[in-house]
Amino acid sequence: MSLNRRTFLGTATATAAALAAPMVMAAGHGRPRVVVVGGGAGGATAARYIAKDSAGEIDVTLIEPSRSYYTCFFSNLYLGGFREMSSLGHSYGGLASEYGINVVHDWAVGVDRDAKTVALAGGGSVGYDRLILSPGIDFVDGAVEGWDLSTQNAMPHAYKAGSQTELLRAQILAMPQGGTFAMVAPPNPYRCPPGPYERVSMVAHTLREINPTAKILVADPKDKFSKQGLFEEGWAKHYGGMIEWIGSDFGGGNVSVDPAAITLSIDGEVTKVDVCNVIPAMKAGRIAELAGVTEGNWAPVHAADMSSRIDPNIHVLGDASAQGDMPKSGFSANSQAKVCANAVRGALTGSTVFPARFANTCWSLIDTDDGVKVGATYEATEEKIAKVDGFISETGESADVRAATYQESIGWYDGITSDMFG
Repeated sequence: MSLNRRTFLGTATATAAALAAPMVMAAGHGRPRVVVVGGGAGGATAARYIAKDSAGEIDVTLIEPSRSYYTCFFSNLYLGGFREMSSLGHSYGGLASEYGINVVHDWAVGVDRDAKTVALAGGGSVGYDRLILSPGIDFVDGAVEGWDLSTQNAMPHAYKAGSQTELLRAQILAMPQGGTFAMVAPPNPYRCPPGPYERVSMVAHTLREINPTAKILVADPKDKFSKQGLFEEGWAKHYGGMIEWIGSDFGGGNVSVDPAAITLSIDGEVTKVDVCNVIPAMKAGRIAELAGVTEGNWAPVHAADMSSRIDPNIHVLGDASAQGDMPKSGFSANSQAKVCANAVRGALTGSTVFPARFANTCWSLIDTDDGVKVGATYEATEEKIAKVDGFISETGESADVRAATYQESIGWYDGITSDMFG
């Protein structure tokens, strides 16, 4: 099957009509068909909301290769010893049994936009009237000199939760006393802006307990990062002298690695380390590119319904989308999925479509009961998802406030995973 990469060339009027008008069903099938590719915070939420709110009017298929989904959010807490890996795993069984979703455990390997079909690695294809892509991230080839996916076991990225996360923790626990943990942080934009720095905090927490003379070295191509003041305050308070952050001004963007020797070169200076966590530059999951809906590394979308700016019958959620001001986070993907589900249901059945509203909060744990957060609300404009207002934890907050923030994050985790899987 050939992949159609043509762009959608309709006029602005035609595009607006396609987004607003209920879909007329093609002859030869009954219920409208929605196919969702990717079973994370965006895809699972979208599939569940369309299935539960359409009361059987829409046939929903979810294509996801993994039988258990391990959340990237909260996986850093596993590295810090605050969670068990099993607590991050979730089954798709309830989506099938309770909501009637056809869950297909296979890889989506192509999209024929003319025929409106998704090709499967195991053979055959699935037809759709609307396609929702929520494939998360892949990595940009050559983003870190010396590193590629063939070396990920020597230098784990651990930015897709599961076996990589377990491998990284095992390497941390096996470090020699006084050894060095190194991280190569990613350039913007990337999944979970505070994620690498929460990870530094959680690795420091573990090392303080079992390897207190160890050092942490962070090579960062950016000159600043999310919640920087909060993290640096926390690092000084809890892990004094353990963490060295090297930003772009001091060579953090001029980095190469040698996975065989486990060395890191920063601005030409080679350092032997014991563990090296390489988090490369990111791009939309491969299926978005195969579907022909990416421009550069990401898939541009209309803010009102998360529909592709290239094909109005395809919607792109979460990390893979270029949507404007929202960070690439699980909360964002979940929020976008609800807007998309409402719009898709309206387009296919004529049900009420409500104005798009979005929200996000990113919590981070710095040390035991020392939680911080940042968040905002957003609205849909013609150009993008635009930030309306925001908030962030303050430096110098009391222990009670920080503990309450951490407890709030636990409640959110339970809530969002229930929202995804029922």
